[in-house]
Amino acid sequence: MIDARILPLQHKLLCPIARLLVGLGVRADQVTIVGFVLGVGALPLLATEHYLWALALILSNRLLDGIDGQVARLTRTTDRGAFLDIALDFMFYALIPLGFAFADSAANALAAAVLLAAFVGTGSSFLAFSLMAEKRGLHAKNFPSKGIYYLGGLTEGAETIALFVAFCVWPHLFTLLAYCFAFACALTILSRWLQGWRMLAD
Repeated sequence: MIDARILPLQHKLLCPIARLLVGLGVRADQVTIVGFVLGVGALPLLATEHYLWALALILSNRLLDGIDGQVARLTRTTDRGAFLDIALDFMFYALIPLGFAFADSAANALAAAVLLAAFVGTGSSFLAFSLMAEKRGLHAKNFPSKGIYYLGGLTEGAETIALFVAFCVWPHLFTLLAYCFAFACALTILSRWLQGWRMLAD
């Protein structure tokens, strides 16, 4: 919902770091992979209820996810890089609810499953529209720097990261927060279905 508004600030803050990495010969794909590895590291920490350590890795993952795009734009953007970025992002998002399910399966497993189903809905609607948009040569005016068509919604990247932060700070509220966010995801899914139906009409 707010991703388009914060992107200019994000670019401004991360560009100096990206320039430093480019100067050191670091490639965007390398940043993407390191970020993903850090994100995967949050899973065992969540499962063992080391929530603040997990939060540090989650935030590190998101920081590098912002930097990799900057590095790519300062050097050379590629289809492979865009593919790797989005594929690993969606996998990372799924790992966080899974970690809480492992931490307390009796209390968290059902809510985690509902949230993961909601993530499948938001992810599939996002990617399906992007595929058709690419086929038609459509471009998202609000997200000109994205490698694929970025169809917004109520629950975008910023809101999802805020949710993960809340999970780690208040783990006892995981079930409530997961159900509330899943409902918001459902609204996003419905809005994307409607947008796709209208924008892709013959």
